[in-house]
Amino acid sequence: MMRTYLILFGLLSMCSLCFSSECNAEFQVNEDFPGTDIKHLYSPDAEHCQHLCTQHPSCQFFTFVRPDWTRDSRHFYCYLKSTPSGVPNKRTPLVGVTSGFSLKPCNPVPQPCLSKVYQNVDFFGADYKTLFTADYESCQRACTQDPSCQFFTFVNDVFTPEPIRYKCHLKFSWSIPRTPNVKRLANVMSGFSHKTQMGLNFDTACQGKLFHNNAIPGNSLLALPASSAEHCQMLCSAHPSCTYFSFVRESFTCNLKSNVNEMVTSATAGVTSGLPERLCQLDNSWVKVALEDIDFGGSDIRFELMDDAEMCQRNCSEDASCQFYTYVNEGFYDTNYWRRCYLKRVITMPSPPKVAKLANVVSGFTLKNCQSTLHTLTDV
Repeated sequence: MMRTYLILFGLLSMCSLCFSSECNAEFQVNEDFPGTDIKHLYSPDAEHCQHLCTQHPSCQFFTFVRPDWTRDSRHFYCYLKSTPSGVPNKRTPLVGVTSGFSLKPCNPVPQPCLSKVYQNVDFFGADYKTLFTADYESCQRACTQDPSCQFFTFVNDVFTPEPIRYKCHLKFSWSIPRTPNVKRLANVMSGFSHKTQMGLNFDTACQGKLFHNNAIPGNSLLALPASSAEHCQMLCSAHPSCTYFSFVRESFTCNLKSNVNEMVTSATAGVTSGLPERLCQLDNSWVKVALEDIDFGGSDIRFELMDDAEMCQRNCSEDASCQFYTYVNEGFYDTNYWRRCYLKRVITMPSPPKVAKLANVVSGFTLKNCQSTLHTLTDV
């Protein structure tokens, strides 16, 4: 943990609680909140952008660039923003943008229902499977029924070139928490909320297969931080292209791999490899294990002073927005951080890597989070 960063971030987080405690769900059409950007993502509309801001640990407000924006090509940009005061430094009239505030003070649902579909909008990239369907409704049903699918793009019956008409592209984004940084750090304790949702719930239980002190060389798909081999197995099971994995204990690196034709193991100390599980409930007892001398760096929502790591864990589990935490013990080298409980989270809602205009396609999201509206589709 970097001293200056943590001090500044802690002050910012506490200030944000003071100044942003009122629920404000209204949109400010044709109004810009200029500057103070944290990052930009892509969204098909202002509602989706607002949900991204709500799930981002430090976003307090946002500006969304609509498709009717004419100054440049930045359509569908979602700018996530924050200030020490928790409110925009400036508000400026600007045609083609919509601004608004995080729904964090509004007790939002953990995963929003995104039932709208978007005509002539492409969710570009993140494809893992294609099939042909009669219409976009069938494509959305296929996405909803596939555990890995988070959003889709359907090519309609007048698209050019003709050979890819009726093609349904199923697409993936992470729906389970990923710890952005995992490292050894003396006198801290980290762990997960006991209510953290690690994938969909299934009736059938399964244990999964691990190969201790064995690596699987090559066939790299993606490298992610992970806290344990079991955490890595959960990440592999959630990714539709992962066929097996290798977890390196020394660096806390989860190497997801993809090869449907063969798997060759090699005896390697300190590495645990394994296989994913699909359509069954993996043992998630590892989620409840507190990790001594392990720091989950970054992604702080805020910090609070707590007497011990157990109280920090309970606080995280009771906070609907918290997914994981790090607690600083009184043996930590800098007394300024003693007893701090850092509550943390990442975005887990469907988030396309890019959104763009494209004639004669329809895009939308899974309805897995819309239990009461699974059969209702809304055109926009």
